[in-house]
Amino acid sequence: MKILIPTKLDKAAAATLAAAGYDVVQNDSEPIESMVAAHPDAAGLIVRSEKVTADIIDALPSLKCVIRAGAGYDNIDYVYARTKSIDVMNTPGANSNAVAEEVVAMILAAYRYVVPADTTTRAGEWNKKQYMGRELTHKTVGILGLGNIGRLLVKRLQGFECTVLGYDHFLSHQRALNIGATPATVEEIFSNADIISIHVPGGPATHNLIDAQLIGKMKDGAMLINCSRYGVVDEDALREAKKAGKNIIYCTDVHPKDTAAMQPSADIADIMLPHLGANTAEANKMAAMRAAAQMQAYFSSGDTSCVINAEKPLDLNPAHLQLASMLGKLCYQAGGCKPIRKIECTFYNNLRSFRKWFTPWILAGAVPGAEQGLMPAAAEESLREHGIVYKACEPNDDRLFDDALTLDLYMEEDGVQKITSVRGMVVDGEPVVSRIDSFDHLYASLRGHTIVFRYEDRPGVIATIGQILSHVGINIENIVAPKDHNSGDSLAVIKTESPVSEDKVKTIAQAIAAKLAFTLTL
Repeated sequence: MKILIPTKLDKAAAATLAAAGYDVVQNDSEPIESMVAAHPDAAGLIVRSEKVTADIIDALPSLKCVIRAGAGYDNIDYVYARTKSIDVMNTPGANSNAVAEEVVAMILAAYRYVVPADTTTRAGEWNKKQYMGRELTHKTVGILGLGNIGRLLVKRLQGFECTVLGYDHFLSHQRALNIGATPATVEEIFSNADIISIHVPGGPATHNLIDAQLIGKMKDGAMLINCSRYGVVDEDALREAKKAGKNIIYCTDVHPKDTAAMQPSADIADIMLPHLGANTAEANKMAAMRAAAQMQAYFSSGDTSCVINAEKPLDLNPAHLQLASMLGKLCYQAGGCKPIRKIECTFYNNLRSFRKWFTPWILAGAVPGAEQGLMPAAAEESLREHGIVYKACEPNDDRLFDDALTLDLYMEEDGVQKITSVRGMVVDGEPVVSRIDSFDHLYASLRGHTIVFRYEDRPGVIATIGQILSHVGINIENIVAPKDHNSGDSLAVIKTESPVSEDKVKTIAQAIAAKLAFTLTL
């Protein structure tokens, strides 16, 4: 069986697979297209950043498995691969230590002027007075995101006797302390830290997370390091702050594209690297060894636990998976977007036999910024990494809810846990929510634009909401507003033809004295 490795990967992968009896071809000097054309009989493919397109897949009729030696796999057309019954895997976590050490290297290089001092000294200059540096020891370091990389960075900083402030929306206070970080808000970190290192996922949830307001809170001479994803830092806001005289040291390793070009951060970065975070011999070898082990387990014992594009059971309705994701987003909003400590999902009727397949969808819906498209085992591991206890439950009574889901989120605020509960089902192919907390019999569609308000029940509230929406030209498609007779409150779930802005939701909430108000577009 032939395994093709058309990338610069540690030879340990090829050696391991060859020792197991595989015919391994590795060559990083030829383009992947040439390699594929020369070896169309390859059954396995291991890549790093090479693009595995539909054309590449079509050129390998015997291909069964593609492994990305690294975490991200957006360079692989895994959706098309699935149509060809090809499994795609990745090796997450292999690069974490390399990135953590890169952050320390950036800090020391920036504090001690390593790059300009080397350049000018080689040119015959002697600028010792100009390069008066600073020490990392005893500095206050703020870390945004205490996942694998953030936690390793905390450990690496311990030898420098730093005060570490940590922010992670999903980590409990005690768990952050156990890691070695003092829990702090984002604002507290930006106001107090000498060095701030960002380790959050990319995507819409974190786009321009570091904005003008946070940059304005930074201490004079503070350092900002971005080794996460391009777009997390509003570089235009940073540029304006620097123009205005704000003294900020900016180090970055992330760019719009990993390619030779003039990078947009060139004029504001004190240190910029060509995405070297995972570029160490050790990380390369770790990724290689994991890729080889996964490839061997896949072909020898049929192990698909690391597959990221696995085909779902044919008799599982995809609409129920979408329902789980939608209920997660709804429940998170209804609970006030607080840190999640536990998730319980109860499966009714036929859905009970498919419980594991829902875990990735619940993760993707309930946890903002969570990785998408994981396999069940990887999704469970991701929940644990976020400090979230996950439990799939059987119904504890004999009531029938058809093929329904009940999702309970246990959220924490100021040390107090609150449970938010929603239930939903699929009706005529459409995911609907049937209950939010104590408000039952909703049966409201989850697709499209929805606004939700909880308020003290009284005449005229719905009319007020309708009038405000009418004034801005927003039409109501559907509305349900059941009353909870125990609390005396009503819950209005309103479907609109177009999205309602956050500002307008706040206006309505103030006008009706709402106890809860949020908007959701799914």
